[in-house]
Amino acid sequence: MHALKSCVRAALVTGVAAGALVSAVVAGPQAAQAGTTHAAAVTSHIVQANGTAGSPDTLAQIAATLPKVSPQDVLQLAASQVGITENSAGGGTKFHDWYMNSPRALETLARDGGTLKGYANAPWCDMFVSWVGEQLGIGPVMGSDAYTVQHAAWFAKHGRWGNTPEPGAVVFFDWSGGKAIGGIDHVGFVVRDNGNGTIETIEGNTGDGGAVEQRTRSKGYVAGYGYPLYTAP
Repeated sequence: MHALKSCVRAALVTGVAAGALVSAVVAGPQAAQAGTTHAAAVTSHIVQANGTAGSPDTLAQIAATLPKVSPQDVLQLAASQVGITENSAGGGTKFHDWYMNSPRALETLARDGGTLKGYANAPWCDMFVSWVGEQLGIGPVMGSDAYTVQHAAWFAKHGRWGNTPEPGAVVFFDWSGGKAIGGIDHVGFVVRDNGNGTIETIEGNTGDGGAVEQRTRSKGYVAGYGYPLYTAP
C-alpha cells in the first residue's frame, strides 16, 4: 500500500546493501558538476557534517549567507505541490528529475552505490523534502538526500534532532513505532501539532496513488524530528 511505502528503500533500490544503515552522513567525492556557488555551498556543508566542523555553530555561519526563509515559507511551497502524483512505475515526478540532475545525487551514489537511473522510480518522500529546501535556497541548512536514515543522521550530527513537532520541522516516521534512526521509513513536514496525539503533515510519496498529500498522523509512528536552521522567523 502506498501509504506505507518505505522511503528508506530509495537508497536500497539504487544499489546499497540492505544491511548498510550507515551512520556517517557523507562518504563520497564532491560531484564533478558542482560548479555553481550554491551547489558548492551545499557540498561543502554536507561534507563538514562528518567531523567537528559540522557543528551547530558551523550551520549558523552557513545560514547567515542564505536567503531569508521561514517555516511558513516552506510549508506554503510544500502545500502548493499537493496533488502531484507518481507514474505507474513509482516515479516520473519533477522531484525525481530534480534529484537526478543535482550534484547531491552523485554524492549519494558514491556513498550508497547503484546507478543514477536507479533513482528514476525510487521512493521519493525525501527527494520531495529536499526539493522544497533547495527551491527556497536553504538546502544547506535543511539537508538534501534520497535516503531517510541518512537525512535523519545528518540532523542528529548537527544537534538539530528532537521530539517536539514544531511547524516546519522535518518529521521522520518508523511504521513499526520504533525510535531509532536506523528504523526510519518515511519523511515529511510538520504543519501543526493537533494536540490530541496526532500531527498534521505534508508528505510526498504517500497515499494510495503515491502523491504529495496533507495527512494526519499518529505521533506513535514518529521516530523523531529534524529542525532545519531557518533563516527567518
